[in-house]
Formats: sequence, C-alpha cells, structure tokens
Amino acid sequence: MSDKLHESIEEVTRRNFLRFGGMTAVALSLPAMHAETPHATMMEIPFAAATPKIGIIGTGGRGTSLLENLLAADVQVLALCDVVREKAEHAQALVTKAGQKSPELYASGDHAFESLVARDDLNLVIIATPWNWHVEMAVAAMKHGKHAAVEVPAATSIEDCWKLVDTSEETRRHCMMLENCCYGYNETLILRMVHAGMLGDLLYGEGAYLHDLREELFSNKGEGLWRRGFHTQRDGNLYPTHGLGPVANYMGIQRGDRFDYIVSMSTPHRGLEEYRKTHIPAGDPKWSEHYVNGDMNTSLIKTANGLTITLKHDTSNPRPYDRINTIAGTKGVFADYPPRIYLDGQAGEEAWTNIDAFKEHQHPLWKQEGEIAKKLGGHGGMDYIMLYRLMQCLRDGLVPDMDVYDAAAWSAPGPLSQVSLAHGSAPAKFPDFTRGRWQQRKASQIATQS
Repeated sequence: MSDKLHESIEEVTRRNFLRFGGMTAVALSLPAMHAETPHATMMEIPFAAATPKIGIIGTGGRGTSLLENLLAADVQVLALCDVVREKAEHAQALVTKAGQKSPELYASGDHAFESLVARDDLNLVIIATPWNWHVEMAVAAMKHGKHAAVEVPAATSIEDCWKLVDTSEETRRHCMMLENCCYGYNETLILRMVHAGMLGDLLYGEGAYLHDLREELFSNKGEGLWRRGFHTQRDGNLYPTHGLGPVANYMGIQRGDRFDYIVSMSTPHRGLEEYRKTHIPAGDPKWSEHYVNGDMNTSLIKTANGLTITLKHDTSNPRPYDRINTIAGTKGVFADYPPRIYLDGQAGEEAWTNIDAFKEHQHPLWKQEGEIAKKLGGHGGMDYIMLYRLMQCLRDGLVPDMDVYDAAAWSAPGPLSQVSLAHGSAPAKFPDFTRGRWQQRKASQIATQS
C-alpha cells in the first residue's frame, strides 16, 4: 500500500469516526489511531501526597451536596464557581458556616471557571455541571496542573473520551469520574466477596439506571433546564455509569478484562409525551420539543474474556428506582433491589439469602466511616464514602481507585449505544483506552483496600 493511499484511508477513517461516534468498522481502527502516544500511562500512578485544596465548578443541587460531604470530611474549599451567583453565594455561606475562610467566587459567566482553574493554590477541581461542559472543564483543570474529579457521565462522545485520556497522560494529572455507586454498602460488600472467589468464575452481570425523572426533567429549574434536551437529540443509553460502574469493578474491567463490543436497542419514546399531555399547559415552549430517545434502552456488552453485561436505561416512565446490580458466577449469584444472594450448597434449597449474613465482608471504609456516612445521607452514604476515599488517596499519595481509563470506558456506552441503534443494532466496538495495558493489573483497589 502506498504512503499516500494509507494516509488517505486514515483520514477518511478519522472523519467517519468523529462523525458517527464509533461505527463497528470505524471503531475497529480507533485503537490503532491512538496506540502510540508520546506520553506514559496514568495507570497505577499515585497522587503526589498533599493536603486537599479544592475548587468546585457547579454549585447547584449536586454540587452543593458534594460540598456538604466535603465539609463533613474537613476538606479545605478555596474557590466556588457557578453561572448563577445566588447559588455560588449559598455554597459560600455553607463553607463559612463550617468554620472555613470564605472561598472566592467565580460567577461572571459561562467561562468564569477558566479563572478558577488558573489559580495556583488548588490541587483538585470538582466538576458538577451539565454534561456538555464536563470535558472542557476537566481538560482546562488538568492543563492548569490540577487533578479533575468530574460528575457522571464524564463524556458523551468517543472523541471526548479520548480527549480526557490524552490530556491526563499529557499533563500527568488524574481525571476521575465521581461514580458514587461504586462505593455503596452493597456494592463494596459484594465486590469483596467476588474478589474472595465466593461467586466462582464470573459469567454475567446486569446494571441499569431505572429512575422516574419525569417531574425533574420538566422542571423549570435545576436539571430541568438542560437534561431534557438530550432526549430530543439522541437515542441510546444517556446515563450508563451508575449501573455499569459496580459491575465493571466486579468483573475487573481494565484490570484483566475489557469491554469489547456493544449491541443496543430501544423501545419507542412515549413517556415524556404522555407526561407532557397531563402536566404541561398549552402554549408552553416544551410543546415544541420532539423527543427521540427510546424510553427503555437495553444494551448488551461482551467483554474480551467472554463475559456479558446487560445494561438498561429508562427515566421517562413511572417505576420504582432500580439499578438491578446483579453479578453471577459458577458458584452463585447476587441480585439487588432488594439485595439477596444465593451461593451453591447453601441451606434452604433454592431460596435467596439476605446479605446481612455476610457482614464480615463489609468494606473497611464502611466499618470505619459508615456511621457518619449514613447520618449525612447522600444516596445512603455512598457520596461521603466516595469523597472521603478520594481525599484519603490525595492526602496519602495513593493510586486513585478509579482513573481516567475507567471514566472513558464507563462513559463510552452512551455514544456507542447510539451508533449501534443507528446501524440496526449492529455491534459497535469499544476503543481500548488503556492502549493494551488492561492486563497489567488484576483487581479494583476498592476490592483490595485493607
């Protein structure tokens, strides 16, 4: 093949991938496009031990909740940013009420965050903003020498997933996704049991985000101002990481296994239209919106080692909250909502067992910090445990539990499910964000932490 022809093919491949986000044939070429980099991996790279000095971008409902948990963990918060000054001022008052010096506010517009990340007295920036701002803000923080901790999903396109990975490697700064569900009591207990081999060789898992968000989506404040818009733009799994993160940890994804490809399909879109009929008055601008995201998206992921994951998403219909959170192997199965477990040879024939019988496997973080976590709330305490652990890693100079490769891989089912749907539920390949290094480590540090 001539050099010119080779270059021409590479350019067409690149353009097509950026256009479609990851068609099967194009996605196959993506690892080669990123296989060589002048920068070393960020896998297993510890923080430089330091006292956490935090800036927060986004002080709405989620950002304020994170702030309250950080203050409970006695973390210094030096700067706050929001496009709504009143929200930033409310967060500022919470910091001073906790006995800290009043943090500086950045509320002059959409790009005020650029001044926050340019400060020389921060080492970690927490980003709790609408999804479309996550990557730009995280990249800016890393390029200014700060670690970035970004809310979920970290990115909404494959191109942006790579941008986070490349920037982290280039700047030598970590970019973690704040996937709190990896730190729940049930999730961490089952992870320890899986790591101990109690479920045998793993075979399949199930995860989901099934949450009736209709009232919130149609609200005239908070997430209602932006989140509903994604339902008018994309058909796929808009919010994959809450269900996927814990299952990925059980399976050792990026730690001896990796996501290989995804197949996705969606039901018709009906829920938001039905809700609008009965709750939104005639003449409201929301009546001009056309929703395209199927109410229930169901995706199947195959891993390199042959395991399977079922991943679901539905925020448009009435139902109880459920993340399914199932993991099964040759010796047993765990299923959540409600939590229950069955191990081969247990008493009671085919009856489920309550996980309370396995308290000896609860995670050390829950043994040490569980009471304060429960008092604070925050999704049952998992928010506090997540932030406490992140601050512990920064203070003690440890490798973070979740890194930029996890952020990219767990976010990727969003755009890849859209590609699969657009091509008749065809398989869409996952890029290897680790560039072939996924076999160099064997377990999540959440599983092995003593």
